[in-house]
Parts: sequence; C-alpha cells; structure tokens
Amino acid sequence: MARILNEQARKQYEHEGHYFPIDVLSADQIAAARGKLEAFEASQGHPIAGAERGKSHLIFTWVDELIRHPRILDAVEDLIGSDILCWTTVWWIKEAASDAYVSWHQDVRYWGLDTSELVTVWLALSPATPESGCMRLLPGSHKGEVLPHTDAYDNDNMLTRGQEISVPIDELKTVAVELDPGQASLHNIRLAHASAPNRSGDRRIGLSMHYIPTCTKQLAADWDSASLVRGEDRFHHFAPAPRPAHDLDGEARRFHEKAAGAFR
Repeated sequence: MARILNEQARKQYEHEGHYFPIDVLSADQIAAARGKLEAFEASQGHPIAGAERGKSHLIFTWVDELIRHPRILDAVEDLIGSDILCWTTVWWIKEAASDAYVSWHQDVRYWGLDTSELVTVWLALSPATPESGCMRLLPGSHKGEVLPHTDAYDNDNMLTRGQEISVPIDELKTVAVELDPGQASLHNIRLAHASAPNRSGDRRIGLSMHYIPTCTKQLAADWDSASLVRGEDRFHHFAPAPRPAHDLDGEARRFHEKAAGAFR
C-alpha cells in the first residue's frame, strides 16, 4: 500500500518523470533549518560553497535528519521500495537578484551509477517560483536515449563544468516546479532539468537529496559512500557513511572530505 503517492501520482512519475508538490516541513521546521544554514554561513563569512555544498548531511546533524524525514522516505519508498540509500545531497542556493543559473542537463550522464531508479528530492527552504529561478523540467525526457551534452564552462552556471544538453529544448513543453517553503518535488535521474537566475528579493534555497535502491553500483569510481536511511543493505556496494555525532565533528569532517572528493 502506498504511503504518500497514490496510484495517479505514481503513474505521473512513471510517465512524466516527476511529481510535486509534497508537503514536508512545518513553518517552525523551515525556520529552524534555514536558521542553522545561515548561522553556519555567517560563521564562515560567505554562503555555503565548495566541498561543504555537497554531502553536507555527513557533517551537519540537522541535514542528516532531513534526509531521514519520514515524509520524504515514505514518498521515495513508494517509487523504489523499502531498502533505500541516500547517495548524496547538494545545496542549490541563488542569492537575491543574482545571475546564477543551471543549464539544461540530465544527471544520469555524469553520476556513474548503474540505476535508472534514482529519485531526486528537491526540498525548498524559501519560495521556489519562476521569479526566483525555480527548477524547470522536461516531462518524458527520462525515457529513451540520454541526450547529447557538452561542457560550456560559465562562471554563473552552478554546474561544475557547465554541463549542457547540446540539442534544442522546447521550452513550451517544460514545467515550472513551483514550491512553497517546506514543500518538495521528486524527479528521475534521467529527467532533463534546468533553472533560470533569481530575480526575486529573497534567496532561493533548495536542498537536493538523491536516493537509490541498495542494489545500485557505482561504475565510475573504485570507492563511493552512501547512507542507509531505510530498510536493509544486503549488497554493500557503497561504504556506509557514518552519522555525525554533532555538527562538524572531527571524524565526520574527515569522512566528508574523502566522500566529497570522490563525488567531485
């Protein structure tokens, strides 16, 4: 029996490659999570960046709690079953009135995983609107061959190498993923997606969490890690990631450094 997604929602995800919105966090939980993120940023003197932008669930207890949120895991279980690993997390933050954007791309092209079942959960901590540069999706693009890509390095592109689909995208067929703070969207690893700059007066803050069935293998590296968040891992294809005892504890930081390096 489905926990979060009814039959219609699951059929939409199967045919279009996405589903949203799902209500996850309360107003108090949103404020707490954003407050902890911005307190860390204030302590560093700049927005979260570099290695700490990825796999931050390995160094922050409150992000570790987010990847294990029952509403999120219930929705993921509806799609890939009850044995679930969280492979990675990434912050997607666009400052107010910034030029940061994400080019059209498909994650499956780069991540080295042998699964087409990876589910990306994109959790909003501030309004995700067309004005703030919310994600856009191309429904159905998760089916068929992966589209050709090129690396088009651009300082404003939030992707490492400016990865970009090198064939035209029909924008009239795309869907804007508008989310209120505390809501999340789901999309498939093969789905083409992008986002425009933030022209609003607030930061656009999102955390992507990437979930895989435990049978998944990493084909592009000899070592990779993942966090078991539900069920049992009978395959042991990934090094089990330890949970941080407290924010930025020494052991957690050492593991994070290795894991973030492998991800890059």
